[in-house]
Amino acid sequence: MKARVLLAVWVTALLHCAAVFAQAPGITADKIRLGQSAATTGPAAQLGIQMRAGLMLYFDRVNAQGGIAGRKIELVTLDDGYEGDRAAENTRKLINDERVFALVGYIGTPTSVAALPIFTAAGVPFIAPFTGAEALRAPFNRNIFHIRASYFDETERIVDFLVASGIRNIAVFYQDDAYGQAGLAGVERAMAKRKLTISAKGTVARNTVQVASAVATIGAVKPDAVIMISAYKSCAQFIREAKKAGMGAQFINVSFVGSKALADELGTDGVGVVISQVVPFPWVAKTPIVREYQDLMKKAGSNDYNFSSLEGFIAGKVLVEALRREGRDLTRERLIGALESMNAFDTGGFVVSFGPGRHNGSTFVDLTMITDGGKFVSY
Repeated sequence: MKARVLLAVWVTALLHCAAVFAQAPGITADKIRLGQSAATTGPAAQLGIQMRAGLMLYFDRVNAQGGIAGRKIELVTLDDGYEGDRAAENTRKLINDERVFALVGYIGTPTSVAALPIFTAAGVPFIAPFTGAEALRAPFNRNIFHIRASYFDETERIVDFLVASGIRNIAVFYQDDAYGQAGLAGVERAMAKRKLTISAKGTVARNTVQVASAVATIGAVKPDAVIMISAYKSCAQFIREAKKAGMGAQFINVSFVGSKALADELGTDGVGVVISQVVPFPWVAKTPIVREYQDLMKKAGSNDYNFSSLEGFIAGKVLVEALRREGRDLTRERLIGALESMNAFDTGGFVVSFGPGRHNGSTFVDLTMITDGGKFVSY
């Protein structure tokens, strides 16, 4: 009898060990390990820092409440300096060495595009990249889930706003890489829809602020508006130099610029600059998700609200909901299925809708303007 009991205990232990070893990479008895490659140094650093802060704000809350089915979330973040080759190297390291379960919150188009073939080949879910580029949306990739609107959505809203205001002489300042080209394509598409053409185009190299040539090229057409598709430091430098040159255009940016970072960089030169947004206004608690975000920020001892950390917070909430829907038996395939089950998931006034073959979760776009003291107003 004793032998049978010992045998039963031994078999149970073996089965338990087998179940543990059968878990997907990044999953242990008490941990869910996620990975992120993002700029935490360099000219786009604030975007990575803020996105990670928002993710961790939500993950810390979940962990304090016991985690997900007893597992705590760990986020491994590697700095890529907003450079594609470093993002590719980080992605290999996160998947092969850090053994993460999924990737979340990558910052930018060139970095995400560089990571694309790596996480696709490995079958790793890639969630909430901070980019609206079509290169990550078409052709459809089953591993990628977008929480933000696309650059096509943003530029359509921007061009519609400008044209409705009577503005036709529109120039574009863009970063000369995959991100800038993606935004430019969106502007061209929106302008063509209205039988208009871009008056002038000026470029800047990624991670530089050499904008003199772009200011001269665009300034020559005396534009009424300049749509800007670059990082906050180069956009700020363009605006400063354009104003010094006497350009009186309306400057309007897509959300990737990093609104708070741009306002801080510009100081008094930022007044009147318009920025499109893909998440709700973080300073006014009109919606439950913003109230929840503000409450946790205050409890963490901060009132540094910004769009980028709110986007990270929403991304964290969506990912946690999908992990909870998976239950205890976590696999990458089940995570994809759980995300695809989230049709019209209301995070608290911001709705994310996924489904099989439909991984673009939102088309929400708002417009904001920088006012005195680096504050913002929403249109």
